Amino acid sequence: MPKIEHILLPYDFSHQSTLVAPYVRAVTCRFGAKLTLLGVIPAVWDNKAPDMPFLSGVAAPEVELKGHLDKAAAAMFAGLPVETSAILGDAAFKIVQFARTKHVDLIMMPTHGLGTFRTLLIGSVTAKVLHDSKCPVWTAAHAEQQSSPDVPRTILCALDRTAETVKVMKWAAEYSQKMGATLKLLHVVSPISDILSLPSERRLQEEVRNEAGIQMESLRREIGVDVPVLTAVGKLIETVTEHARQEQADLVVIGRGTLPNVMGSLHSHAYGIIQQAPCPVLSV
Repeated sequence: MPKIEHILLPYDFSHQSTLVAPYVRAVTCRFGAKLTLLGVIPAVWDNKAPDMPFLSGVAAPEVELKGHLDKAAAAMFAGLPVETSAILGDAAFKIVQFARTKHVDLIMMPTHGLGTFRTLLIGSVTAKVLHDSKCPVWTAAHAEQQSSPDVPRTILCALDRTAETVKVMKWAAEYSQKMGATLKLLHVVSPISDILSLPSERRLQEEVRNEAGIQMESLRREIGVDVPVLTAVGKLIETVTEHARQEQADLVVIGRGTLPNVMGSLHSHAYGIIQQAPCPVLSV
């Protein structure tokens, strides 16, 4: 099973942060994990999140913020043992640093684009955490509109053919089993031509799709995952998110890898999938 013994919820008191609480509770309870709420006070107070409470004290703002976090934790996670921590510094850096030093296994956070810089409308803090974190990151870009249940019923895992494919497939299979969800596997093959209306191009495209499907099925059987792989043709982001809608997926699992790549792999499209998915996305 995926090792999820410590979950981190970066909390800035925004409505989006509060909306993800039921998902956090569900995963925490399923895995019997430790949960920590982390609040970060920016060094330049003018850059604080709009919903962050006003801190009157200047001598020990971390102590004051921790008091607010304790109240929020008690309200959102009644009945669960929750730790809180408040620190001063750059939000993304401190979240990643905390996750590494405190042995966090999963970061769960919304993405609401509050940062000055955005990557495909993903907030700068979330983008940096996705890029720098060594542990999986769960994100919800549209928590207000999404109607996914707290405990997912259907999980769609999007696969490419990189070195991390085995890890992502096994992780998704084991996570789905632990959550009691049905797993769907999807591999997307890029169109080989812009003129697929030609019979010769369609035949070649079908040969490419079939070959990719054979490779993915062989890999699936090799690692013992008992779920067939659907191989589809199309643009990666649009195809993954459309299949998530068609399958009524409650969670999409993707590999994260090296996000800055621009070579067309699934990893380089992670931001777009997170932004356009109809449900939360878990980047492994």
